[in-house]
Amino acid sequence: MDDEYAKLIRRMNPPRVVIDNDACEDATVIQVDSVNKHGILLEVVQVLTDMNLVITKAYISSDGVWFMDVFNVIDQDGKKIRDREVIGYIQRRLESNASCFLSLRGSVGVMPSEEHTSIELTGTDRPGLLSEVCAVLTDLHCNVVNAEIWTHNARAAAVVHVTDDSTGCAIEDPKRLTTIKELLCIVLKGNNDLKAAKMTLSTPGITSRERRLHQIMFADRDYERIERAGLGKDRPKLLFDIVCTLTDMEYVVFHGMVNTGRMEAYQEFYIRHIDGLPISSDAEQERVIQCLEAAIERRASEGLELELCTEDRVGLLSDITRIFRENSLCIRRAEISTKGGKAKDTFYVTDVTGNPVDPKIIDSICQQVGQTKLQVKHNSTLLPKPPQETTMGYLFGNLFKA
Repeated sequence: MDDEYAKLIRRMNPPRVVIDNDACEDATVIQVDSVNKHGILLEVVQVLTDMNLVITKAYISSDGVWFMDVFNVIDQDGKKIRDREVIGYIQRRLESNASCFLSLRGSVGVMPSEEHTSIELTGTDRPGLLSEVCAVLTDLHCNVVNAEIWTHNARAAAVVHVTDDSTGCAIEDPKRLTTIKELLCIVLKGNNDLKAAKMTLSTPGITSRERRLHQIMFADRDYERIERAGLGKDRPKLLFDIVCTLTDMEYVVFHGMVNTGRMEAYQEFYIRHIDGLPISSDAEQERVIQCLEAAIERRASEGLELELCTEDRVGLLSDITRIFRENSLCIRRAEISTKGGKAKDTFYVTDVTGNPVDPKIIDSICQQVGQTKLQVKHNSTLLPKPPQETTMGYLFGNLFKA
């Protein structure tokens, strides 16, 4: 009855979204007023993140039954959002009540979609792991159409969308799916995996890949064994990663403020449990700190950024990751996508010890793959390190106040 009453209240009070280009000199202001519910802040931030908008400032207030937030956003070029079609799309997405959000505790389905089969992987990270996974999928006549891979604290997680390489459709045969699962589990386990490797077939489209990766790594407890590092610098999707983790830990942000400078980010949140109780112990406080630091680190762009743009073909990902492995490169993070017969893949790589890659090795790989196909986009190892006093560890040290 309580759930039906909540639905009735939401239908009677639909979200109100105001998008204003005059209120701020250097950003588009988006104001969202709605009936409050657990996860609504993540819902709004995810819409803005999916549109590749940069949130420069935010004021969050969701105390009681109402949610009233203001976001200052710009596009990837640092400009206001002026395209009327884009503004209309943002407004429709934010005002829609159709979004469905699953709890972290929700079970994962086993039915592939008509377009592709979604595979979720987790295991101990090691050099060449992605290459081995891709080789197995190629041998099993699976074509990778989209994927995202994260590594953190010696753990690896991936969400991979595959199709049958002959039909281009999802793989539905139960025996074949069982074979895929068994062989991938063997690859993930390796020789000395003390924690169990996992491979799951999931229903795609229910939860975003990025949120699923956060949930997978959180469930894998990758926040343990964390090494404190300098994390004061701003980066894309930082707010999404933090709000996603707080939501999945079943905390509510009832007040907050976000402000970004030229290179740094400052975010302050007042949180409590969904039952209204505040954090009550030092152990719980430390766990929140660990989990938030892990959420920030997972997407950190460590190493050299390489971008592959070429015609898509079956086995392409297997070939490129094999070349990386043969040249002793370790893939720290990867984003794989195909559209209109074109593959656009991004890899963040280091050597096997985690150090910067020798430029001569990169030149050799580019010659093997093709200078126009594989290009160096960015090298995070060349960026100046932030001052010690602005590290996220320092900020978290002063976060919890009575």
